[in-house]
Amino acid sequence: QVQLVESGGGSVQAGGSLRLSCAASGHTYRSYCMGWFRRAPGKALEGVAAIDDDGSISYADSVKGRFTISKDNAKNVLYLQMKSLKPEDTGMYYCASVRGWRGLGALLDSEYEYWGQGILVTVSS
Repeated sequence: QVQLVESGGGSVQAGGSLRLSCAASGHTYRSYCMGWFRRAPGKALEGVAAIDDDGSISYADSVKGRFTISKDNAKNVLYLQMKSLKPEDTGMYYCASVRGWRGLGALLDSEYEYWGQGILVTVSS
């Protein structure tokens, strides 16, 4: 059974930084696409960043240049380093994974099979 557990969320002032972690276990397939999604208050789920199974990386335009996604394959941990945070970055952040390559679909929530419980990030102005 695949489990994804997020950590590292919290409250920060605008301009600050946070690093989210997602500890993954139970993956039995050879390779996975993994991503970070968020849901801002009153808004739909949004793809933030993803690492595809071939190592290619995708970012939402709203976070390019500020967020960095990375993965430690030895530890089975996915990271999201967030810098220059803005109040509009506030929301629940979710880690997700899916077997195989997703290409242009890497930031689409409908492509993903497994989800963490989410963790709250609050950015105050």
